[in-house]
Amino acid sequence: MILVGAGGLCRGQTAERSERKMNDYIRICEVEKYYGNAANVTKAVDRVSFTVEKGEFVGVMGPSGSGKTTLLNLLATIDRVTAGHIYYEDTDITELSEDALSEFRKDNLGFVFQDYNLLDTLTIEENIVLALTLQEKPKKEILTACAQILKLLQIEDIRDQFPYQVSGGQKQRCACGRAMVNQPKLLLADEPTGALDSRSAQILLETFTDLNREMQATILMVTHDAFSASYCGRILFLQDGKIFHELVRGTKSRKVFLQEILDVLSLTGGVLSDERG
Repeated sequence: MILVGAGGLCRGQTAERSERKMNDYIRICEVEKYYGNAANVTKAVDRVSFTVEKGEFVGVMGPSGSGKTTLLNLLATIDRVTAGHIYYEDTDITELSEDALSEFRKDNLGFVFQDYNLLDTLTIEENIVLALTLQEKPKKEILTACAQILKLLQIEDIRDQFPYQVSGGQKQRCACGRAMVNQPKLLLADEPTGALDSRSAQILLETFTDLNREMQATILMVTHDAFSASYCGRILFLQDGKIFHELVRGTKSRKVFLQEILDVLSLTGGVLSDERG
C-alpha cells in the first residue's frame, strides 16, 4: 500500500518505506498551492503527499474545485508549488530554474489533453515524431520509435493522413503516440476522453492500458468519469484540496472496481455515470 495524505510520507522513513524507496519513482511531499492574497487565500492544494511507482497507472478524481487540475499542473511543471516538494527520482523540480524546468519538461514529461493539440499541417506520423525531429535524433532512431508507436496504437493505416482527415479517437491516439515516443518519465492526461464518443473513449482507455503494459508507461490521469477511472490501477480522490480516500484495483475485475469508484463518488457529489458499461 502506498501511503497518502498530509505529512509523514516524506519526513520519517519507516523500515517498510525504506525498502520501497527504490520503487518510488515520483514523490509528492506535503505540497501546497495557494491563490489570492493575505486577505483572501484559496487553498487549491492543501498539504498533499503521495508516491507513484514506476509503471503505475494512477487516476485522480474529485468534484469540481477539488484541486485535481491544479495538482496535475504542479506535476506538469506548468505551475509552481507554494510549499512542499515534488521529486522525479532524485530531481526536486521545485528547486529548478525556469530554464531548467523547460528542459526537464521537454525531456521527461508527455502530455495528452482533451483538445488533442495536433498540428494540422503535419501528417499523423510527423506529429508523432515532432519532438524527436526537433531534438535532431538520428533518422533510424526516429523511424524505429515511430514504427513501434504506430503499431502499438493501431494507427499504421493513417500515418500519412492529416489530423483534419481522421476521427477524434484517432487524433487522440496520435496525441498519445506523440506523448510517448520520447519514453517520458510520466505521461500526464487531463480529461483525455472528454471530447470523445463512448466507443472512441473506450479505445483510448484500452490504448492507455496497452502503453502501461507494453511500454511500462507511468501514467497519471485526471478524470471526472468513473468509467475512465476504472481502467486505472489506483485512484486518489481529492476534496477541498486534500486526498481523502484511495482505491487500489489489485486483482479485482474492472466491473467490481467501477462499482467501488461509484460508491466513493456518491459521497462527494462526483459524476455517477457508468452508462458505457
